[in-house]
Amino acid sequence: MNKEQKINLLAIESSCDDTSVAIMQNGKILCNIITGQEVHSKYGGVVPELASRSHQKNMIPTAEIALREADLKIEHIDGIAYTEGPGLLGSLLVGQQFAKGLSLATGKPLIAVNHLEAHVLSPLIENPELDFPYLCLLVSGGHTQIAEVESVSKIKILGTTLDDAAGEAFDKVAKLLGLKYPGGPLIDKLSKEGDPNAFDFNIGKVPELDFSFSGFKTSVLYFVQKKQSEDATFVEKHLSDLCASVQRTIVDYLLSKFKKAIKKTGINKIGVAGGVAANSMLRQKILALGNEEGLKVYIPSFQYCTDNAGMIANAAHHKFINKMYSGLDAKVFSS
Repeated sequence: MNKEQKINLLAIESSCDDTSVAIMQNGKILCNIITGQEVHSKYGGVVPELASRSHQKNMIPTAEIALREADLKIEHIDGIAYTEGPGLLGSLLVGQQFAKGLSLATGKPLIAVNHLEAHVLSPLIENPELDFPYLCLLVSGGHTQIAEVESVSKIKILGTTLDDAAGEAFDKVAKLLGLKYPGGPLIDKLSKEGDPNAFDFNIGKVPELDFSFSGFKTSVLYFVQKKQSEDATFVEKHLSDLCASVQRTIVDYLLSKFKKAIKKTGINKIGVAGGVAANSMLRQKILALGNEEGLKVYIPSFQYCTDNAGMIANAAHHKFINKMYSGLDAKVFSS
């Protein structure tokens, strides 16, 4: 690619309940449009069928907004990227079929991107100078992993959750406490008014660098049930303290495993990615860890933490310049 040439990529993310379209030019994000779906809040979680229907309604308008914000037309686009998985099957199919349609209509190459790889590479969006290798703590609603990123095409998983993900634990506990979906951000907000050491909860003791959150949810459930039987207004009276204690337990557990990975690998560059990377306590403690241990820390902006097409475009950029295209017979995968 010569200095005069402009490479424009349009990327689509539709793995769950956010419809997102981003446009990247020569490795720089021009726009990252995200359209949410309010319909799921009354159900306490994402309803797959409703998610896929909303994607069908939102996809074209979101793409039109992205092109308008980037001041480009579809004929200026050089490649079409989309999330191939993991995610909700119906939602993924909407994004993939839209991408395939654009590829057929424009004759531009198609680029399939793994959702988790896109998250792990997201620290590169605003820090292209970041050298390899680096360690990334990926924490989202569906996944919790520690990844050693050796290059854009070589990522080694050092640890993963054996059951539930950190984001799911936040949302399920929030529901237990009577908070609306998504509960993770509400726990974060309420925690600011509470005492993080007010209550102690058990959390999974699994070996090495893996995680477990199922026992933690059970611990919170039994604790709340016991306290509510003694005082029906216990949760209402102690909501901020409960949220702060839940958040502290999850964040400290994540960091305890991440510290082991840092010590084991000796890598001095670290990052955090995924929806839970937007959590204020996690961000603060990751930065504090970097200061204490002399590590370089890379945390994406909030817009690149949740499910977004900007991270898909970022991963696709590296595939595009190496002509790692996908065919129209490409499949999506839900897990």
